[in-house]
Formats: sequence, structure tokens, C-alpha cells
Amino acid sequence: MKVGLINLGCARNLVDSQAILGNLKKKGHRIVDIAKADIAIVNTCSFIEDARKESIDTILDLIELKKQGKIKKVIVAGCLAQRYAKELADEFKEVDAFIGTPTLDREEVPDQVLLTPKHYAYVKICESCFNQCSFCAIPKIKGKFVSRSIESVVEEVKQLDKKGIKEILIIGQDITAYGMDIYRQKSLAKLLKSIIPVTHNIEWIRLLYAFPAHVTDELIEVMAQEEKICKYIDMPLQHISDNILLSMNRNITTAQTHELLNKIRTYMPSGSLRTTFIVGMPGETEENFKEMHDFIKKTRFDRMGVFVYSQEEGTAAFSMADQVPETTKKKRLDVLMREQQKISKEVQNKFLGQTLKVLIDEKSESEKNVFLGRSEFDAPEVDGIVYVHSSKELKPGQFVTVKIIDSYEYDLVGEVV
Repeated sequence: MKVGLINLGCARNLVDSQAILGNLKKKGHRIVDIAKADIAIVNTCSFIEDARKESIDTILDLIELKKQGKIKKVIVAGCLAQRYAKELADEFKEVDAFIGTPTLDREEVPDQVLLTPKHYAYVKICESCFNQCSFCAIPKIKGKFVSRSIESVVEEVKQLDKKGIKEILIIGQDITAYGMDIYRQKSLAKLLKSIIPVTHNIEWIRLLYAFPAHVTDELIEVMAQEEKICKYIDMPLQHISDNILLSMNRNITTAQTHELLNKIRTYMPSGSLRTTFIVGMPGETEENFKEMHDFIKKTRFDRMGVFVYSQEEGTAAFSMADQVPETTKKKRLDVLMREQQKISKEVQNKFLGQTLKVLIDEKSESEKNVFLGRSEFDAPEVDGIVYVHSSKELKPGQFVTVKIIDSYEYDLVGEVV
């Protein structure tokens, strides 16, 4: 049978989609574009309300294609199916199967059909989250935190290296908790030390995502010392006020957060720090919001995202008192994002005149002799790009040295030197 898949949600979902397709290919199915498929699979997300809406809309679109005879079967996978299997089965009789989320095998290297460009790949090292944040439903959806063995991760990296991959992105809901279940200690630094010797074609190792309370001194030191590890850390802080951090169950204080950030910037002064915040957590006062706003202005994050608190069923925060009105949440989000736009523009300006190592992702479709790439400070899909001007043809997966000649709020412009 010809099988097509639509992936929704985050990069972690993308890895699950790759594994689903890998298993199907091993069983003899052909992997095709959704327009040519007999069987359509949608890998859903249910992290927040917007993600659930997108998932439902996609299911409805596929059901319509089935009614028109353009596809034969519809299968719903992923977080939405895991969380609401019975409700979905009652609502969508036309769906042929609901299969939830795949389990992560500690020892096996997953068979995958890579959905990323040929020069970079995600390596999922753990599943679910070790912490139980009060606002988050992921542990309830994904179950207990599970780490893969060091041996299985190293073997996967070896295989990717042989394929000529140039960048691997180590991924999980909380990679800094890696090993706490099977090795009884935080083992990400140890894993990285095991990975680096087997990388020959791989030149960049990027880490996604760090939980602040689980970041160790050893990890920071390894990141700073190892040339192949991108000086880039994606570490969602979510808030800075002590009382909100406590109600979120983040297991870190305001003072500890400041200490951690100072440590990271001391060891990696030219590194890039990406974070996210949540506005409108139950009980968040104007004073709490001002503290977060002032903190952002002072800390000047290189990259930053802001989410409006989403009241999720089954979480501790769902029934908390002092829920913040939606209008107030949106105003607070706008204030922080406007602030970050100003900061980002100033941060980008510091690159003017500098030379950066850039990984080419693709050729521009609209401009001649322009190629789109990323520096070590930019993760694919979520961060900015570097527009590279070159009279010579550049190929995806090629590293080039680029002199930066212009900057925007989130992107850079440069010339090959």
C-alpha cells in the first residue's frame, strides 16, 4: 500500500513520524506524498488549544478526501489520539484507526524515514518529562520519563554520520534529565562525550531542550569546551517570579535562575541563549508581570518566545484560583514580544562586520545568487536565517565562511569570503 503522512506539532513529533514511516517501509509499504497515498496518517499534537484545533481541522480534511474517494483509509496518531482516543472514536466514525504515540525503545536504534533535509537530523534521546510542571499535560500524555541507553544513541549517531549528515540535533522534552531513570544521575554530559569521538562528517551538535533545574556545571563545561557542540542553548524559563515558579512546580528559584544564567554566559560569552516564557499563569499579578518584563530587558535573550497560558484538563493548574482573563494574557504577550523585537534587532547588529560559519540549507527561490543558511546560533524552523550572497553555486549541507553585511530583527545578510 502507498502511505502518506502529515506531521503536526514540534520536532519531537517529527521524530515519531519518521519512526512510524520507518516501520511501515520495513513492512513493505511505499512512502509517498499525501496526494498519492492510499492510506493517510496524521501525527497530531494536543499540547495547547491551537494545536488541538489544527489537528482536528486536518482530520476533517482527510475525512473529506476519503469521502471523495481520493484516499482509502485515515489513521490518526500522536498526542491527540493518545489523550482523547475514546472521544475521537465517537466523533469521527470515518477514521479507520487511532494509534496514539509510539513507545521509545531504550536499546534499539529506530528504523526511520528521515523527513528532514539530507544534511541534518534529529536524535531523540528521551521521551516524556522528568518534571511535573503544574501547567503541562505532557507527562500525562506521554507517561513515565524514559531515556535511551548511551550505546543505542551512539549507534544511531554513527549511522547518521556514515550517511554524511552535517548537523545532529539532540532532542527530547527535557534532555538535561537524560539518564536519571536508567543511570540514576544526570548523564547528558557523559552522553555527549561518548558521541563526539564517533562524529567525522558531523560538524555541529545542537541541544534541544534544557530544563533549567537540571542543567549541571559539567554540562555547561562540556558545551563550552567541545568545538562541535553549538554554543546555543534552548532553555525554557517560563517565568522569573518566585511565587509563580513555585506554583508552576519548576523546582528553581529566581536567585538560582540568575546564578545559572551568569554561569552559562561566563563559560560561553559569545553563545546564544534561547528561552520561552508563559504569560497569564493563574495568580500572575501585574507585579509578577513587571518583574518578568524587567528581567527580559536586563537579561537580553538572543532568542525568545512567549506563550499565553493554556488551561489544560488534567493538570494541577487547571483548577487553580485567580485565572487571568484572556485579554490580559494577550496584552502581556504583546508587550513582551515588542520588547524582544527591539532587543533582537540590537543583538543582531553585533554581528555586523563579523565572519560566521554558516551551514547552507537551500537556494533562494526568489533571488539569484542567494542561498539560505544558518549559523550555530540558529536552530532550523524556529530561529532566523542567514541570507548568503555567492556568485558560486552552494549546495545544501555545505559549510561556508560568511561576512555579515546587514542585519534584521531575526535574520542576517552576508557574503561568502
